[in-house]
Amino acid sequence: MKILIADDHAIVREGVKLIVKTLPEVKQIDEAADGKEALAKLIKNHYDLAILDISMPEITGLDLLQQIKIHNIDTRVLMLSFHPQEQYAVRAFKLGAAGYLSKDSAFEEMGMAIRKIAAGGKYVSAAFAEKLLFNEVSSTDQQLHESLSDREFQVMIMLAKGKSVSEIASIIFISDKTVATYRARIMEKMQMKKNAELTIYALRNKLIE
Repeated sequence: MKILIADDHAIVREGVKLIVKTLPEVKQIDEAADGKEALAKLIKNHYDLAILDISMPEITGLDLLQQIKIHNIDTRVLMLSFHPQEQYAVRAFKLGAAGYLSKDSAFEEMGMAIRKIAAGGKYVSAAFAEKLLFNEVSSTDQQLHESLSDREFQVMIMLAKGKSVSEIASIIFISDKTVATYRARIMEKMQMKKNAELTIYALRNKLIE
C-alpha cells in the first residue's frame, strides 16, 4: 500500500508516519507540507490512500477532496482534524472522503481506520457513529453554518481566517465578483454584517483554530 500524508505541521506528519509504519501492508509513505504540494503529488503519482489534514492553509483538506473529484484521482481519503467530527465529518463524506479521524484519537484508531478504508469500507469513530445513529447531529438542531452550501462554507472559513475577496478568488480560481456574491449570501444566511462576526462565530464553534 502506498500512502500520502499531508499536514502543514511537521510534528504531526512524523506522528502519523510512526503509526502508519507499524502496518506491514504499507510499503511506501510520501509526505506533503501543504495542500498545493499534496495536490501536485496526487496528480503525478498513484496513492492507495491519502491522509489529509482538514485545516491546511491555502488549499484545505476539503478543497483537496473537491480537486480529487475534478481531476478524477483514484485514491481513497482519510481526513484528519483537530476539529470535532460533527463540525466537518458530514461535509467531508459528502465530498468523497472514506474516513474521518480526530487527531486526539488518531493513535488508537488510525491502524483500524486505514485497514477498513483499504478494504473498501468507510470509517468514523464509534462515538460519532452513535451520535448519527441517535440523531444527535440533526437538522432539527442545525447551526447557522450548516445551512451553507459546500462552496459557501469554504468561502466562509477563509473569510473567518481573514482572507480578502481577491485572495479567496485566487485560491479557489473564481472571480472577485463571484466571491463577493458568495460573501453576500453567507452574510444573509449567517445573519451577520461583518467578517469579524464570522471569525468570532467560527472560533466559538471550533471551525477554525
